[in-house]
Amino acid sequence: MISGSTQLLGKCALITGASSGLGAHFAQLLASHGAKVVLVARRLEALNAVAETIRSFGHDVKTIALDVTNSASRADLVAAAGPVDILINNAGIVREHAALSHSEVDWDTVLDTNLKAMFFMAQTLAAGMRDRGHGCIVNVASILGLRQAGGVVSYAVSKAGVIQLTKTLALEWARYGIRVNAIAPGYVETELNQDFWGTDAGKALIKRIPQRRLGQLSDLDGPMLLLASDASRYMTGSVLAVDGGHLVSGL
Repeated sequence: MISGSTQLLGKCALITGASSGLGAHFAQLLASHGAKVVLVARRLEALNAVAETIRSFGHDVKTIALDVTNSASRADLVAAAGPVDILINNAGIVREHAALSHSEVDWDTVLDTNLKAMFFMAQTLAAGMRDRGHGCIVNVASILGLRQAGGVVSYAVSKAGVIQLTKTLALEWARYGIRVNAIAPGYVETELNQDFWGTDAGKALIKRIPQRRLGQLSDLDGPMLLLASDASRYMTGSVLAVDGGHLVSGL
C-alpha cells in the first residue's frame, strides 16, 4: 500500500476497472491520500480483494460490481455510490489483430468499453457534480491515442477518441466547475504484461523509449495526484503523457 498525505481528505473518488492493474493502483493511491474510494468493476471477488488491502490500512472503501458498458447498471450507480467528487475513468480493454483481420465484434467491444462507456460514465456522474458546483474527471487515455502502432487499431482509435472526448467535455463542463483532464501512459509494466518484456520483441520496444526503461505504476502517481486534486484547479482539457519520452522519440 502506498503511503500518502491527506490532500484528498473529504473527497469521494470512484475508480472504474479497479479490480486489477492501473485501476487497483489508482484506488490505493487515492485512498492513501485521504479519499474515500468506490471501486467499480465486473469481478466482485477481485474487487473485494483490492478493497481488503485498502481497508487494512484504515481507509474508507466501497465496492460496486458493474459492467460499465451496461446502461441499466450505470443508471443505478449514483444511488449505490453516493456523491462522487472525483471520477477516474480507467476501465479499458484491448484486442490485438491486424487491421485486415479485425472483426466487427471485437471492434464494437473495444469501442463500447474504452470510449462509449467512458462518456456515459462521465455523463452519469457529472450531473451530480454540476448540481454541487464542482467535480473532477480524469480519463485514462494512452500514448497510442497520439501515436501509431500495428495490431491494435481499435484500441488506438478508442484512445484517440478519449483524448478528444476529454477536451470536448472540458470545454462544455467548465462552466459547472467540472474539470476534465486525461493521463496518457506509455508502456507501463503490470502483472498482466511483465512476461512480454523479457522477450526479444519486448526488449526491442524498450530500446525505442528515450529513457530506455519501462514505466512503473509508481511513475503515474504524481501525474494522477496532480489531476485528481485541487493542485490542478486551473487545469482542464489537459492531456499528460507519462511515457519516458516516447512521444518525442526520433523517427
